[in-house]
Amino acid sequence: MLTEKMQTALNGQLNAELYSSYLYLSMSAYLKSLNLNGFANWMRIQAQEELVHVMKFYDYINERDGRVSLTAVAAPPNEWDSAAAAFAHVYEHEQKVTRLINQLVNLAISEKDHASNNFLQWFISEQVEEEASVNAVVQKLKLMGDAPGGLFIIDQELAARVFTPPPATGE
Repeated sequence: MLTEKMQTALNGQLNAELYSSYLYLSMSAYLKSLNLNGFANWMRIQAQEELVHVMKFYDYINERDGRVSLTAVAAPPNEWDSAAAAFAHVYEHEQKVTRLINQLVNLAISEKDHASNNFLQWFISEQVEEEASVNAVVQKLKLMGDAPGGLFIIDQELAARVFTPPPATGE
């Protein structure tokens, strides 16, 4: 069973993951409006991945005899200066999410909640992957500079991304 403190923190993270999905969907719409369909595809898939994270928290809270508490999700921005600016924002956002996950792990340790600590380790690994994936795009955009041909090439690369749901974990 979850402590009240842990349940509140996990529900807060569930809400943060919903915001992440909302943010990436907003970015997808912005990039689509620029006819950067590959960039828009990358963000839309990222939004789907964040919903998987939401459901992991949802299921875990319920499995631990807790109560999921959904709260309002803040409206994300809907305009950026460029595709590069949007990806820089994603990188900063993922770093923030990493800090939030680390705080949850610290809380689980202080609460001696070994099950939650174990659950959160998946997210620790996931955040390493999330930051690296976004940073790779950010670095390519920096290397490209003002070369419009480079934007086209990166757009084509990002168009190839497909959503791959994680394997089911014995519900």
